[in-house]
Amino acid sequence: MVTDNQVRRLMQQLGNQKPLVVAAAQAGMDEKTARKYQQLGQLPSQVRSPHTWRTRPDPFALVWDEVVTQLAAQPGLQAKTLFVDLQRRYPDQFNEGQLRTLQRRIKAWRAEYGPHKEVFFPQVHLPGQWGQSDFTHMEDLGITLAGQPFAHLFYHFVLPYSNWETGRICFSESFESLSAGLQQALWTLGGVPQGHQTDRLSAAVQRPHPRGIFTPHYEALLRHYGLEGRAIQAASPHENGDVEQRNYRFKQALDQALMLRGHRDFADQAAYGRFIQPLIDRLNGPRHERLAEEKTHLQPLPAQPLDACKRLLVNVGPSSTIRVSGQVYSVDSRLIGEKLDVRLYAERVEVWHGQRRVETLPRLRGRGQALIQYRHIIDWLVRKPGAFEQYRYRAALFPTSRFRMAYDALKQGAQPAQASKSYLHILHQAAQQGETRVDQALQHLLAQEPPLTLERIETYLSQAALVAFAPPVVHIDPVNLHAYDTLLEATR
Repeated sequence: MVTDNQVRRLMQQLGNQKPLVVAAAQAGMDEKTARKYQQLGQLPSQVRSPHTWRTRPDPFALVWDEVVTQLAAQPGLQAKTLFVDLQRRYPDQFNEGQLRTLQRRIKAWRAEYGPHKEVFFPQVHLPGQWGQSDFTHMEDLGITLAGQPFAHLFYHFVLPYSNWETGRICFSESFESLSAGLQQALWTLGGVPQGHQTDRLSAAVQRPHPRGIFTPHYEALLRHYGLEGRAIQAASPHENGDVEQRNYRFKQALDQALMLRGHRDFADQAAYGRFIQPLIDRLNGPRHERLAEEKTHLQPLPAQPLDACKRLLVNVGPSSTIRVSGQVYSVDSRLIGEKLDVRLYAERVEVWHGQRRVETLPRLRGRGQALIQYRHIIDWLVRKPGAFEQYRYRAALFPTSRFRMAYDALKQGAQPAQASKSYLHILHQAAQQGETRVDQALQHLLAQEPPLTLERIETYLSQAALVAFAPPVVHIDPVNLHAYDTLLEATR
């Protein structure tokens, strides 16, 4: 059978004024065949009749109408599911080797009669028109900090026209993370695009509203920067396609950089951040020309950024705790019954009373967590030792493993009924004299044979205090003036 390439070679040789017999030989065909295609002026594929007949019997001819009926009623049915159903209803009629035949027939039917598929319409991006934001999970990269798994996300900002990108480490898709990331991106960029697009983040879009109206906090952020807000349709990540693609590319580049580095462990979050930033700079390197064009269309920045936090007014309950975004934090017992101004940042919680900041706490992640600091409540807990055993957050009252060991040792001692009271006095000593000093005392006394008691701990701490505060002995050698006398003699 003569191929299209042979005929092309023939026509090329004939175009070079080669005789037909020579051109046919060089094309690898008979002279008569060469004359035929010379006269036709067409390729073999153009004159070949389409293959419309079957070379073997159709094994699904008798059941095809049933298959079509099922596909019309349930377009999502897979060929494998239908094949298994046919095997069940028609035993010994269909073998496994015929599955591929059914798959081809169903694919052809869907192409001609199946439901219409969603059409994606490529967009034209204009410089300075839009910025896109998204969060991407980073757990699959296997990052560790000091050997411990580091569960985190990455806030990602992209300008679709130039593909310039930036971002920051974060821990949730909260408004605070969105605000901090977006503002950092805009001030790094040095200008503001016309609009900002996100997916349907709960931090930006009010869920119950059918039209996707933005939350008040996000509306305020958009107004501050003069941004037009836009959210994609639900379950349509392709509408945020540029930043989605950059998520994949960025994680791929970071994974390669980590492979070159040889390991994925960092001393702390700051060291990890210092590793990421040069990578982002390298990715942005080839985009300077289009970014320069884009910058000419950006709006100016406002006079100053917004405080990237959510402000809440909360009451301090009788348990000396406050509830912030579903999490429980302890505060000083002096504040019970007071109203506090809480400023919720992406990674910290600031507690203000009046115009004074009284606490800065790490923000808890997840849901239903509690951060209880024994120093806030120990003054009253020592007066109510019976509350310790069933206290909901009792685990937080063991600041180190040695404190827990001390409590267990007191429970096994001569007066187990007094264990809670004795332990709370130990905890009170930690609040007054320092947790490290008491922990060292417990380490020393737990290693000794006599049973651990409150009296032994207090004695040890008092003796250690005397040693720690004993005045140092200062010895000053007498001054040798011989060198000075020698200098004077030389001068004379």
